[in-house]
Amino acid sequence: MRLIVTLAFLAFPIAEIWILINLFHQYGGWVLLYLVVVGLLGLQLIRDEKLLLSGRMMQSLSQRGNPMKAMFGSARNIFAGILLIIPGVMTDVMAAVLLLIPINTKGQTPLNYPSEKAANDDVIEGEFRRED
Repeated sequence: MRLIVTLAFLAFPIAEIWILINLFHQYGGWVLLYLVVVGLLGLQLIRDEKLLLSGRMMQSLSQRGNPMKAMFGSARNIFAGILLIIPGVMTDVMAAVLLLIPINTKGQTPLNYPSEKAANDDVIEGEFRRED
Protein backbone atom coordinates (compact mmCIF):
# COMPACT_ATOMS: atom_id res chain seq x y z
CA MET A 1 0.00 0.00 0.00
CA ARG A 2 2.88 2.36 0.79
CA LEU A 3 4.37 1.65 -2.61
CA ILE A 4 1.15 2.67 -4.39
CA VAL A 5 0.88 5.92 -2.42
CA THR A 6 4.55 6.71 -3.04
CA LEU A 7 4.19 6.07 -6.77
CA ALA A 8 1.09 8.25 -6.91
CA PHE A 9 2.95 11.13 -5.21
CA LEU A 10 5.86 10.72 -7.61
CA ALA A 11 3.66 10.42 -10.69
CA PHE A 12 1.73 13.62 -9.99
CA PRO A 13 4.61 16.10 -10.48
CA ILE A 14 5.90 14.13 -13.46
CA ALA A 15 2.45 14.32 -15.09
CA GLU A 16 2.25 18.06 -14.35
CA ILE A 17 5.65 18.71 -15.95
CA TRP A 18 4.77 16.54 -18.97
CA ILE A 19 1.50 18.44 -19.51
CA LEU A 20 3.23 21.81 -19.18
CA ILE A 21 5.95 20.83 -21.68
CA ASN A 22 3.33 19.68 -24.20
CA LEU A 23 1.32 22.86 -23.75
CA PHE A 24 4.46 24.97 -24.13
CA HIS A 25 5.29 23.22 -27.42
CA GLN A 26 1.77 23.93 -28.70
CA TYR A 27 1.15 27.45 -27.40
CA GLY A 28 4.57 28.87 -26.62
CA GLY A 29 4.79 31.90 -24.34
CA TRP A 30 1.05 32.00 -23.71
CA VAL A 31 1.50 29.15 -21.23
CA LEU A 32 3.94 31.24 -19.21
CA LEU A 33 1.46 34.13 -19.24
CA TYR A 34 -1.28 31.73 -18.12
CA LEU A 35 0.86 30.45 -15.23
CA VAL A 36 1.71 33.97 -14.06
CA VAL A 37 -1.91 35.18 -14.22
CA VAL A 38 -3.29 32.12 -12.44
CA GLY A 39 -0.58 32.41 -9.78
CA LEU A 40 -1.49 36.06 -9.18
CA LEU A 41 -5.17 35.11 -8.96
CA GLY A 42 -4.34 32.47 -6.37
CA LEU A 43 -2.32 34.97 -4.36
CA GLN A 44 -5.18 37.48 -4.48
CA LEU A 45 -7.65 34.78 -3.41
CA ILE A 46 -5.54 34.00 -0.35
CA ARG A 47 -5.19 37.69 0.54
CA ASP A 48 -8.93 38.32 0.25
CA GLU A 49 -9.79 35.20 2.21
CA LYS A 50 -7.47 36.22 5.06
CA LEU A 51 -9.29 39.55 5.28
CA LEU A 52 -12.79 38.04 5.08
CA LEU A 53 -12.25 35.27 7.63
CA SER A 54 -12.70 37.42 10.73
CA GLY A 55 -15.83 39.06 9.28
CA ARG A 56 -17.37 35.70 8.46
CA MET A 57 -16.57 34.39 11.92
CA MET A 58 -18.18 37.41 13.62
CA GLN A 59 -21.25 37.19 11.38
CA SER A 60 -21.63 33.51 12.11
CA LEU A 61 -21.31 34.09 15.86
CA SER A 62 -23.79 36.98 15.82
CA GLN A 63 -26.36 34.84 13.99
CA ARG A 64 -25.81 32.00 16.46
CA GLY A 65 -24.44 29.83 13.68
CA ASN A 66 -21.59 27.41 13.65
CA PRO A 67 -18.25 29.25 13.37
CA MET A 68 -16.53 26.04 12.19
CA LYS A 69 -18.51 26.19 8.95
CA ALA A 70 -17.07 29.64 8.24
CA MET A 71 -13.57 28.40 9.08
CA PHE A 72 -13.87 25.36 6.82
CA GLY A 73 -15.20 27.51 3.97
CA SER A 74 -12.27 29.89 4.30
CA ALA A 75 -9.79 27.03 4.63
CA ARG A 76 -11.19 25.50 1.45
CA ASN A 77 -10.71 28.79 -0.43
CA ILE A 78 -7.17 29.24 0.94
CA PHE A 79 -6.29 25.69 -0.12
CA ALA A 80 -7.70 26.45 -3.59
CA GLY A 81 -5.50 29.57 -3.70
CA ILE A 82 -2.44 27.50 -2.81
CA LEU A 83 -3.32 25.06 -5.60
CA LEU A 84 -3.60 27.99 -8.03
CA ILE A 85 -0.16 29.27 -7.05
CA ILE A 86 1.45 25.88 -7.71
CA PRO A 87 2.29 25.84 -11.44
CA GLY A 88 0.42 23.18 -13.33
CA VAL A 89 -2.82 22.47 -15.09
CA MET A 90 -4.02 19.58 -12.91
CA THR A 91 -3.66 21.65 -9.74
CA ASP A 92 -5.59 24.49 -11.40
CA VAL A 93 -8.40 22.09 -12.29
CA MET A 94 -8.48 20.77 -8.72
CA ALA A 95 -8.65 24.38 -7.42
CA ALA A 96 -11.50 25.19 -9.80
CA VAL A 97 -13.41 22.12 -8.62
CA LEU A 98 -12.86 23.18 -4.99
CA LEU A 99 -14.14 26.67 -5.72
CA LEU A 100 -17.19 25.43 -7.61
CA ILE A 101 -18.43 23.06 -4.90
CA PRO A 102 -21.36 24.81 -3.21
CA ILE A 103 -21.37 25.35 0.54
CA ASN A 104 -24.43 24.00 2.34
CA THR A 105 -26.02 27.00 4.09
CA LYS A 106 -29.13 25.24 5.37
CA GLY A 107 -29.54 24.70 9.06
CA GLN A 108 -26.91 27.11 10.32
CA THR A 109 -28.67 27.73 13.63
CA PRO A 110 -28.26 24.90 16.10
CA LEU A 111 -31.28 23.21 17.60
CA ASN A 112 -30.42 23.98 21.23
CA TYR A 113 -31.03 27.74 20.88
CA PRO A 114 -34.56 28.98 21.50
CA SER A 115 -36.50 30.43 18.64
CA GLU A 116 -36.59 34.21 18.26
CA LYS A 117 -40.33 34.15 17.36
CA ALA A 118 -43.04 34.33 19.98
CA ALA A 119 -45.23 31.30 20.48
CA ASN A 120 -48.34 33.46 20.06
CA ASP A 121 -48.44 36.32 17.58
CA ASP A 122 -50.86 38.29 19.82
CA VAL A 123 -48.23 38.73 22.54
CA ILE A 124 -46.78 42.21 22.88
CA GLU A 125 -43.48 42.29 24.70
CA GLY A 126 -42.76 45.10 27.11
CA GLU A 127 -41.80 46.04 30.65
CA PHE A 128 -44.13 45.95 33.63
CA ARG A 129 -43.96 48.06 36.77
CA ARG A 130 -46.56 48.13 39.54
CA GLU A 131 -47.33 51.47 41.15
CA ASP A 132 -49.19 51.36 44.48
